Amino acid sequence: MKKIFFIPLIAMVLMSFKGDKLAYKLFNQKGEQASYTSLVKKIKDADIVFFGESHNNPISHWLELEVTKDLYEAKEGNVILGAEMFEADNQLIVDEYLAKKYAAKKFEAECRLWPNYTTDYKPLMDFALANKIPFIATNIPRRYASIVYKKGFEGLDDLSAEAKKYIAPLPIFYDAEQDAYKSMREMSGMPAHMTVNLPKAQAIKDATMAYFIHKNLKKGSTFLHYNGSYHSDKFQGIIYYLKRLNPDLKIVTITSVSQKDIEKLDDENKKLADFIIAIDEDMTTTY
Repeated sequence: MKKIFFIPLIAMVLMSFKGDKLAYKLFNQKGEQASYTSLVKKIKDADIVFFGESHNNPISHWLELEVTKDLYEAKEGNVILGAEMFEADNQLIVDEYLAKKYAAKKFEAECRLWPNYTTDYKPLMDFALANKIPFIATNIPRRYASIVYKKGFEGLDDLSAEAKKYIAPLPIFYDAEQDAYKSMREMSGMPAHMTVNLPKAQAIKDATMAYFIHKNLKKGSTFLHYNGSYHSDKFQGIIYYLKRLNPDLKIVTITSVSQKDIEKLDDENKKLADFIIAIDEDMTTTY
């Protein structure tokens, strides 16, 4: 009798629970659900792939590593990695570390790493190290971006020729009407000169990352770049500057968004990228 009662009791308990608790869902730019397999298939044929992350989101970082592994396998090792999180004047340090010239502790002490490097970016660097993959430090040194924030593009003119090696060639073309730059310019509550120069500081980063990505492209390889989603959303930012360098580049973009309900992609998140990762907004953050 106990067994007869126990089985339907389990069924009743299970029926009372909600369905699977998914941490994320993948969509295409139209808002249609997409498969991870279709993502890997598409990026395999790209010249450049942008993974637009949410900097403090563990799902973004986990998927970055998974995409890296699967792209590496699909391309039979013909990949190049690069990231916003590493500044161009640290390329020698990165190269020496990947050549196993010294231990990780020394590399981490000298490379001006982001505070969340250990949890979020070290796995990517470790994968590059283990598989002898080039890793390009694409971003402008932050001290030079700070000059633009304070003085505008003109502030870069006084830099030495050596310093300018770590920046996209001057003068920088600037389209103030790009959505990302326009929204920054229209921010309220900031001093006028800061409001004008903030999007310019963003643009010098985008232009410099585009320059070093383009400089390090290799025929037959796919360049996978990690950056904050705002640097590549709406196919603008870095992509805008890359298209100025070579309009024929085949580029695929991935972005990350946070939603209350991930069963359906919110309208404002459609068309942000070729693939949109909708992540449950209750997801814990790394900082």
